[in-house]
Amino acid sequence: MFRRILIANRGEVAARVIKTCRRMGVQTVAVYSEPDADLSYLKEADEAVCIGGRRAYLDADAIIAAGLETRCAAVHPGWGFLSENATFAARCEAARLTFIGPRSIDIRNMGDKTQARRVISALGVPVVPGSEGHLSGPAEAAEVAEQIGYPVLLKALSGGGGRGMRRVYSADGVGDAFLAASAEALGAFSDGRMYMERLIEGGRHIEFQVLSDGHRAVVLGERECSVQRRHQKLIEESPSPVMTRDEVNEMGGIIARAVAEMGYRGAGTIEMLRDADGALYFMEMNTRLQVEHTITEAVSGIDLVEQQLKIAANHPLDLSFVGTGHAIECRINAEDPTRDFLPTPGTITHLKLPSGEGIRVDTHLRQGARISPHYDSMFAKIIAHGATRAQAIARMIDALSATEVSGVSTTIPLHLAVLRHERFTSGNYDTRFLESTLSSLLGVKK
Repeated sequence: MFRRILIANRGEVAARVIKTCRRMGVQTVAVYSEPDADLSYLKEADEAVCIGGRRAYLDADAIIAAGLETRCAAVHPGWGFLSENATFAARCEAARLTFIGPRSIDIRNMGDKTQARRVISALGVPVVPGSEGHLSGPAEAAEVAEQIGYPVLLKALSGGGGRGMRRVYSADGVGDAFLAASAEALGAFSDGRMYMERLIEGGRHIEFQVLSDGHRAVVLGERECSVQRRHQKLIEESPSPVMTRDEVNEMGGIIARAVAEMGYRGAGTIEMLRDADGALYFMEMNTRLQVEHTITEAVSGIDLVEQQLKIAANHPLDLSFVGTGHAIECRINAEDPTRDFLPTPGTITHLKLPSGEGIRVDTHLRQGARISPHYDSMFAKIIAHGATRAQAIARMIDALSATEVSGVSTTIPLHLAVLRHERFTSGNYDTRFLESTLSSLLGVKK
């Protein structure tokens, strides 16, 4: 096992990785930007190194230099920032710093959405009908849309988080949608290339957690991520209330064989869309841990960060998945849902976090801490685990109700409204649920 690793991330991500490393006896070096110098979790690392201004977490040169100077053997990229950057992974490899994640070639192949579709499809995983490669422009977009049939979804080739994405319902809107999505993608990812898929409306976002050591792959069940706004997830649960165990086992087997055949190493997530008839289609593969990996940990009892470190240190994968109970995660953001989810950075003047049986809280903040306007507005994740889905929901409602935050607005009132809504409690919801009910959930009159 590694003696010391550098964590190329910040906030709750870094705090989460540090927690597992301390339990495993692995020393940690935390890098931080100047705006983050006062965050309390930095004291939990064995060493902390300032690497520059607010954009420092994207500075590969500074991160690699910090790793070498502090005698680290490996780099954990966390999730976000450089975690899915193939060039950064390759540079770590060249500097003889083990990248705790997949090979750079796998990150590159899966990061190119059309290449990922080709690879995954060839390995037997069903994909959504769409363009064979990136689209040359609005004219080709219109041609492909006619071939696969409306409605369609334009997506950024290097995109994520819902940016560079547009729904199109008729030929009249293709050109403008292509140009707008491409411009947004260029600004967000420095890559304006687009591809197209058939839009499956009323679908459910189902994802499968994978671990692989390059020879053997294990799928650790599935997660339901359909409570989302503009493709940004708010609440996730595992297992999915709509999937049968036979369906999960069948698709899980297909995915495990495909990932193993790729020679993939590390943790990854296969994101899929389930249509109204129950068919599952591949959307993309995330070559890292997801924010919502916590609910898989809750139902499996497996520490996924520990497994990442072991695989990177060439330990053979030696585990199997047996799910127990049900888990729900709520992402707590410093945002005001009544003002179109406007971020509300500021100082947390009062903070009381929940505890109790089946409750886990992942956060890097304490009372008096400042939520920076420069980074993501999520400052905590609350996870509830119970023997049944009903018990997990009840525990989450109790946990959210016991949470006290002053100084910033949060999404907690919206989470509570969703958890109490009949469509959620019945499990009868899809990716359109939140946007179709948002006004009533917030108590806003139309």
